[in-house]
Amino acid sequence: MHTVNIHEAKTHLSRLVEEAAKGEPFVIAKAGRPLVKVMALDAPTGAQVRRLGFMAGEISVPDDFDRMGAAEIERLFGDDA
Repeated sequence: MHTVNIHEAKTHLSRLVEEAAKGEPFVIAKAGRPLVKVMALDAPTGAQVRRLGFMAGEISVPDDFDRMGAAEIERLFGDDA
């Protein structure tokens, strides 16, 4: 792992981030004192990625779903309309 100063990191940030993403982390230092370590994140891949609709057909919604609890709601809040 190599160390770069802040000025060099600002000048070559795109290249440094690209290298870090490929598995070559680096340290940014100020006045020779290490401040931060830049490294690739462990992003989910393949089977780890959750997909929308993964439970399609597993759940059913009752036909009266939008009216469920209507009597209780009217009792609590009244029908002043």
